[in-house]
Amino acid sequence: MSATAAGAPHAVLNALAPEAAGQALESCCGARRWVAGMLAQRPFASSAALYSAAAQVWQTMERADILEAFAHHPRIGESAARAGAAATATGRAWSTEEQARAAAAPQDQAAELRALNQEYAARFGFIFIICATGKSAGEILAALRARLAHDPEMELSIAAAEQAQITRLRLEKLAR
Repeated sequence: MSATAAGAPHAVLNALAPEAAGQALESCCGARRWVAGMLAQRPFASSAALYSAAAQVWQTMERADILEAFAHHPRIGESAARAGAAATATGRAWSTEEQARAAAAPQDQAAELRALNQEYAARFGFIFIICATGKSAGEILAALRARLAHDPEMELSIAAAEQAQITRLRLEKLAR
């Protein structure tokens, strides 16, 4: 069933065979335990129920699960082709779309994004995650600079919340 025919994200997921639903969910969030938790909740009564389940399942994720989800994203400003090998084609396409404004950054901002991304990864041990949809390179740089000052535990919590926002937006895209 196509997303257009289904009309709503929950209907799209409910109509898919388990393997296809798992792939669709993995495009939204690459943490395998999250995907399994979401599959166990099907069918969803409404899109609101889908979003609620997504948030509830995400809250049960441990550090390794969160880092697994992060690994499915390219660094901000990098090609989506550089996302983790496990990232789905749909997830890579969505990353490109979500980071479109950052990808169009002037050369000086692009260079600073690359440098600060490296500094961030060295400091925290994972890539910088931000819900980039609609954000300019300047806005992303400002957030990246500010977040470099956090302690690692606080930053993991903030990055996990950003991942939850990305997941929600991607769940909404299932109906496109």
